[in-house]
Amino acid sequence: MAKLCVNVDHVATIREARKTNEPDPVAAALIAERAGAIGITIHLREDRRHIQDRDLRLMRQVVRGKLNLEMAPVSEMKCIALDVKPEQVTLVPERREEITTEGGLDVAGNIEQIAGLMKPLREAGLLLSLFIDPHHKQIEAAKELNADFVELNTAAYSEANAHVSQEKELTSLRNASLQAHELGIGVHAGHGLTYLNVEAVACLPYLQELNIGHSIVSYSVFVGFERAVREMSDIISRVGSA
Repeated sequence: MAKLCVNVDHVATIREARKTNEPDPVAAALIAERAGAIGITIHLREDRRHIQDRDLRLMRQVVRGKLNLEMAPVSEMKCIALDVKPEQVTLVPERREEITTEGGLDVAGNIEQIAGLMKPLREAGLLLSLFIDPHHKQIEAAKELNADFVELNTAAYSEANAHVSQEKELTSLRNASLQAHELGIGVHAGHGLTYLNVEAVACLPYLQELNIGHSIVSYSVFVGFERAVREMSDIISRVGSA
């Protein structure tokens, strides 16, 4: 049964809009765990547009579940990860001009670079995940790199409107999950998931974790953060136990 990891980046986005000290994503992480999240995900971007180094270091001290650090596969972030030592590092593509992550990491096209960056992280005992599109060649490349997990990019599914298009994207996600499992890779998923579309993804075979942030933070404006996390966690749990 899939479990919920809450991404608190956009709590920091609200804070950074005013360059003040609230709302605090560290406080949000603690509330999310209390509401049922089994882990916290943050993306420390090179431009520091939302999560700051201070947030990462404080979360390392107070988060009781898994701390998942999303980061670009670059030397600066590797050094930070080796210093802070979150339980998991997820390598993601990053462009400064993008609003949010656009597409999965091209693992297949950058094997040597990514392997060189992963080596010291693995030696430090960190779990390693790769955020990829649900394509056969990317999963094969993840296996070649001995990744612990792949996080399947659900953006195409989340953005599909017509039923037929959604079913096509679900089929791609399902096939990718099966392939990853057969190769001995753990399966996570996320990007663009909401309270309205998460159920079908939560039913994917062998799915272990869902990373969800923006929809939860958005809903929390109306109902509060703890309730928003709890309701998302309940949806996922209900699907898993059906």
